[in-house]
Amino acid sequence: MEEELLWIQDVLSGNKHAYAHIINKYKNPLYATILRMTRNPQDAQDLVQEAFIKVYHQLGKFDGNGSFSSWIYRVAINHCMDEFRKKRYQMKQVEINEEKMVNSNHPEVIFLKKEKNRQLERLIATLPEDERMIILLRYANELSYNEISEIVELPLSDVRNKLHRAKKKMRDIVKREGGYFHEMSNGG
Repeated sequence: MEEELLWIQDVLSGNKHAYAHIINKYKNPLYATILRMTRNPQDAQDLVQEAFIKVYHQLGKFDGNGSFSSWIYRVAINHCMDEFRKKRYQMKQVEINEEKMVNSNHPEVIFLKKEKNRQLERLIATLPEDERMIILLRYANELSYNEISEIVELPLSDVRNKLHRAKKKMRDIVKREGGYFHEMSNGG
């Protein structure tokens, strides 16, 4: 955090090159989150670039209360939500290359991992936008409840409730339709 504050001060003092440090630190996690929101790699890249431009212009508004990572996620996610509302964004199916995430090169392991990831992506896509966002922030980005609360600007109790409801909805679908996530349907 201290290093980030130095980068912010450098940028605000006119050293535009210091902003590259911020981009390098956050581009991959933001891209991963936005890709899961859009399910389209090109749209995700565009939205990440636009979000970084917005962050750059709003950098002076970061007051140091709370973590910088929560603040940058909030700016990026709010930008995406604004764009979704403006364009009435339609979710698109996309093949995410899961093979890069698989340690084993055995074809059966690769197939099973891909199928499990596809089913999980489909489950998450059934959720309302606000619950989907909280699930992604919690499990894809491994953020704490407090960080999520800051990002989505909701009380901690609302974050917990939305997360609980989202997991229940996903469990209900698994119970109804079956699939790889039987452990979820047993309260896991």
